[in-house]
Parts: sequence; structure tokens; C-alpha cells
Amino acid sequence: MIKKSRRKRVIPGFGLTLGLSTLYLSLIVLIPLSMLFVYSARMGWHAFWSDVLDPRVVASYMLSFRTSLLAGLVNLIFGVLIAWVLTRYTFPWKRLIDGFVDLPFALPTSVAGITLTTLYSANGWIGRLLPFQVSFTPLGITVALIFVGLPFVVRMVQPVLQDFEHEVEEASVSLGASPFQTFRKVIFPQLLPAALSGFALAFARSLGEYGSVVFISGNMPFKTEIAPLMIVTKLEQFDYSAATAIAVVMLLLSFALLLVINVLQWWYGRRFANN
Repeated sequence: MIKKSRRKRVIPGFGLTLGLSTLYLSLIVLIPLSMLFVYSARMGWHAFWSDVLDPRVVASYMLSFRTSLLAGLVNLIFGVLIAWVLTRYTFPWKRLIDGFVDLPFALPTSVAGITLTTLYSANGWIGRLLPFQVSFTPLGITVALIFVGLPFVVRMVQPVLQDFEHEVEEASVSLGASPFQTFRKVIFPQLLPAALSGFALAFARSLGEYGSVVFISGNMPFKTEIAPLMIVTKLEQFDYSAATAIAVVMLLLSFALLLVINVLQWWYGRRFANN
């Protein structure tokens, strides 16, 4: 009887790798997040709801989610456009522009916030040319969130466009489809799952952004005060219970929205696969 030779694996088997992965995620992600719920449970329901439903805190929730959603939608549109240009065209300085996309990853967010505030202030290079105010308004917050979230959409869509088979487009054109019809019915369905993933990442990144927003927002209560700033404010006041309660609400709302986006992405991917 000939014994089947075992295939050698570079990385150890499933059990060991799963155990190490679970341990790592528990130490880095799950245990720290679970402590938020443990600490909040000690507060009591009355104190918890009193902190999270404070009118000033609720206003910061609304502002954070509204500006993050708007920034995510803008990045969704222009991120796909930038990925398309970088993938489908050849032009001078292409590699340099492609590298610029990753700058928000490398640049400290506080530096980005100071720079954006200076540029878009009333006397800034860009702000003085605009008929409306950007810095110290919700629009300024949105601009900062667009800056930090743009790379997520571009980097999620770009590999899909690079791997897309041009023969499919050529077949669509040969069958009489216009360029817009080819994009809408052939290319866009392939891009949508990656674009939704990029949107979800950009949205989640924007919700927790602090450094680039704290300068350009102006931090005016009920107007330009974001939820992460409220958490930091409570910590500076040594009100750790309120800071934890706000963090728990942000975590739950973010998780719920990301879950909805992922369910939609799964549903669309399954529908497209069946078609």
C-alpha cells in the first residue's frame, strides 16, 4: 500500500493558526471592547441613559453620523473615478499621483487638520476664494473626513478594475451597447461590492476621526462638536463613566450600520452570482 504523502504547509495547521488568531484578536480587539460594556454596566441604567441622552451629546451623535455619511458618499463617487483614471489611462506622473492617494494614511491627522484649517479659513488660500465659510462649520468637518477616507475606496476598487477582463467590455460593445450601457450593466455590477466595502471602511474611519477634525470644526456645542470630541472632553473632566457610555453608543451604532452595509453587500453579491 502506497502511503499518501502529506502536503507540507508553510504555516502550521488549522487548529493552531485559528487558536493564535483568536488569541491575538481577543487581546487586541475583543477584550478591550468588552471592557467598555463591563464598565458601563456598573453605572446603572439611569446614569447610563442620562449621559448618552444629554442634548449636547445627542447633537454630537447627529453631527458625526451626518458628516461621516456625506463624506463617505463623496468618497464613494470620486474614489471610483480616481481608481478608474489610475487604472485605465497612462499619463505623466501617474505613479506620483497614485502615491498621493495614500498620503492620508501616512500623514499625522493633527497635521492634516491644521493644514486644512489654514487653507479653508476666511484668509486661507482656498477659503478666500469661496463665497461661503468652510472652516469652523459642519462643511469643514466633512472636508476633513473626505480627506482621511478617500484612500479606502480607491484601494478597494483599484484591484477589481485591474483584474477586470477587457474582453467582456469588447463583447458588450460588439453587441451594440453604448459606453454608458457597458459601464452600467457590465462593469458597475463588478465594482459595486468593492465600492461598498470601501464606503464602509471610509464611513467607519470617519466616525472615529478626531485629530483632523478637532481643529477645523471650531468645537462649538450643538453646532460643530463631534462625538469623539465629547469623549475626550469627558475624559479631561475625569468623567470616565460618561465617556465610556458615549463610546458604547458610538460602537453599537457603528456596528449596526456596518452590519447593514455588509448584509447589503452580501445580498447583492449573491444576487449577481445567481444572475
